[in-house]
Amino acid sequence: MKTSGLGELEAVLAVARHRGFRPAASEMGVSTSALSHAVAGLEARIGVRLFNRTTRSVSLSEAGAQFVATVGPALSTIREAMDRAGSYGDTPSGTLRINTSVGAAHQVMAVFVAFLARYPEMKLDIVTEGKLIDIVVEGFDAGVRLIDTVPQDMVAVPFGDRQRFAVVASPAYFANHRKPRTPADLKSHRCIRSRMPSGTIYQWEFERHGEAVRFDGQGGLTLDDSSLMLAAARAGVGLAYLTEWTVGADLAAGTLVRVLEDWTPPLDGLCLYYPSRRHAPAGLRALVDTIREHAEAQRQGARSGRQKQR
Repeated sequence: MKTSGLGELEAVLAVARHRGFRPAASEMGVSTSALSHAVAGLEARIGVRLFNRTTRSVSLSEAGAQFVATVGPALSTIREAMDRAGSYGDTPSGTLRINTSVGAAHQVMAVFVAFLARYPEMKLDIVTEGKLIDIVVEGFDAGVRLIDTVPQDMVAVPFGDRQRFAVVASPAYFANHRKPRTPADLKSHRCIRSRMPSGTIYQWEFERHGEAVRFDGQGGLTLDDSSLMLAAARAGVGLAYLTEWTVGADLAAGTLVRVLEDWTPPLDGLCLYYPSRRHAPAGLRALVDTIREHAEAQRQGARSGRQKQR
């Protein structure tokens, strides 16, 4: 890799982002030794250590944290200028880095596949993680999250359907437990608890006729992955609180049973979001157009389905 210029700065940001040289080198497509030499060379020239290194961990020094906080936005501005210049080309090309959650990525993957088929010169680098991050500081072009979690200074492009949560359990579980009719009834049930990326336990949210309820269920199993919660619910461990998208196939097949449906109203759905103060590069504009076309096709399909039912 280059030993001067933007390459070194990109190297520092990658190591800071991954908290390690090996995963950063993999992201950048270079060897670990080349990345280490690049960072060491920059440290030598500026006369300060940017990272504290041990045999087991890599962390930013105080000077490194300040350096990254300054360089990150500056590099984003440079990338924006380069993208803006490249946007005058006829065909979108380049790489879009998108941050999202695992569940959201599964829901929007069909749109990403359609986008890549339409624009073969584009590449998507999708990073999934549970916690919310500052996509500008972390070097992402856009993110995909629930609309109500997106910062107000971002442009949000809805993906389409609104989201609903569902409280579910297996038929075997309900063979030995009475179905709850209100959130208060959950106190006598085993609940599969959900741990957030912050480490806190997620409280189940309910609402009906203007009455809002938050419930911290009790049970013998706490998980931090929706697919594991789904598997546990199928196995009869207890009640799970998951999105309709996650449990839809099981509800249709009868392997899970839903309760408290009238206590889980629709919520705002997923959206693609990106900084409003930036010029959107050609590739990002093309992705936005693809998303809007997909959303419109969903609306037309829904209208057609309602007309057939009449």
